[in-house]
Amino acid sequence: MTTKQMISRPGVEKIMVWDIAVRLFHWFMVISFAGAMITQEMESLRLIHVAFGYTMAALVAFRVLWGFIGTRYARFTSFVPTFAQIKGYIASMFTSRPQHYLGHNPLGALSILAMLILTLLTGASGYAVYEGFGGEFLEEAHEMFANLMLAVVGVHVAGAVLSNLFHRDHSIRSMITGVKVVRSR
Repeated sequence: MTTKQMISRPGVEKIMVWDIAVRLFHWFMVISFAGAMITQEMESLRLIHVAFGYTMAALVAFRVLWGFIGTRYARFTSFVPTFAQIKGYIASMFTSRPQHYLGHNPLGALSILAMLILTLLTGASGYAVYEGFGGEFLEEAHEMFANLMLAVVGVHVAGAVLSNLFHRDHSIRSMITGVKVVRSR
């Protein structure tokens, strides 16, 4: 499919936004984070928990690289927001026509950046705990970072659902197909 491909209805077009690398990264992160959360309290599954953590750290390393060399909407230059963009986007949410972004909106971009950073902090503290460094302090930090990540994931999912409802752009489906729908106004 080309970057833009018309659908059979006038005033509606499909645009390839999320490449296969971004979508695979997304779903492997979902699986790894869910697996890490499920196995966090099971001592018998500690090695599996650690493997999920290492997988997430490796995925973030890939995503950071892809943020510099990947496709248009995957690049950090296309979605890291300025303060003015964040402020403008929030203000637009209280109007009858909120700003619409084909890639990440400014708040979505902030949640992505927060999840990348929290993954690295959770992974680093988890590694230190696993290697026996830092004692209880690092255990608490590791748990705090993971819980913050869970909260940011919740906000991210809620934002995707709201974007899907308000903009009717198939935001959620686009993480499977890569395609978003744009309607002419």
